[in-house]
Amino acid sequence: MNTPTPTPSATVAAPEQTISPPRLEHFPIAFFSMVMGMGGLTLAWQKAHPVLGVPPIIGVGLRGAVSALFFVLLVFYGLKALRYPHAVLAEMRHPVKINFFPTVSISLLLLAIAYLESAPEAAFWLWVVGATLHLGLTLAIFGSWLHHTHYDIKHANPAWFIPVVGNIIVPVAGVRLVSPELSWFFFSIGLVFWIVLSTIVLYRLFFHEALPARLAPTLFILLAPPSVGFIAYTNLTGEIDAFARVLYYTALFLALLLASNAVRFLRLPFFLSSWAYSFPLAALTLATLIMATYLASTPFFTGLGVALLVLLSLVVGVLALRTLLAIGRREICMPE
Repeated sequence: MNTPTPTPSATVAAPEQTISPPRLEHFPIAFFSMVMGMGGLTLAWQKAHPVLGVPPIIGVGLRGAVSALFFVLLVFYGLKALRYPHAVLAEMRHPVKINFFPTVSISLLLLAIAYLESAPEAAFWLWVVGATLHLGLTLAIFGSWLHHTHYDIKHANPAWFIPVVGNIIVPVAGVRLVSPELSWFFFSIGLVFWIVLSTIVLYRLFFHEALPARLAPTLFILLAPPSVGFIAYTNLTGEIDAFARVLYYTALFLALLLASNAVRFLRLPFFLSSWAYSFPLAALTLATLIMATYLASTPFFTGLGVALLVLLSLVVGVLALRTLLAIGRREICMPE
């Protein structure tokens, strides 16, 4: 009996369909946290120019790199939305992944801040799009919390602060671009709901099971609200008053708390969520450099700012390298 010979197309197509899933379908929205980390590093180096006297070319180069990164990620996620809209909807309905959608609007706001001095008109439109998109996402996410059918206390984690932090970022550039009242509006939303969500998240961390390893790096997001709040508040008021000090020293205490658990974080394997280390650390670095500006007679803040800037640059560099290695090993954009 003669056995039919399989055609070349059949021998090639079958393994590809069973072994190689479409990676674009699994391109995660969390990739935009890379832009937040790189954007934070950019702003820190831009601030280091007037405060520490570093060459401005570093900030300019980083700004170009993060702009290109945002464009590339936007193209890839746009292609995913066109080809696999069901995958995007699945992320939007996921109790954890939904909180990473505001990383897109936050990226636009950070780019607006980065271009504020050199290209104010471009910064204005980046800010308008970013602020509008972020308000819409905040309403959608808060609405999903209010009218949920699938949330549980175990879903609460520091990533829930991402929508809140974005509202606090809006005034950083907004106070120079539009009416101060609009900036106070966003600042008020972020500040009040930071306190509300802090209670929920800390209750979950204190009295329920520990975060899974994949989400453990998001503990660094605890740093972001008080750090960014300090930056926005000083931009709104133009001074360091008692409330500004409360915000900054709260962030500094949380940094000490996280630093005391550094060994635990170093033992964690690399996940895309590891980028959660970067932006909060960048926010604290920038806040410290601002403290050094206002309190020039206290050299402690200058020294701490330098140390944090070095640490931040090292962390972002390692994260970027680990991300490239993970992409090369096909450890990212795969089904969970």
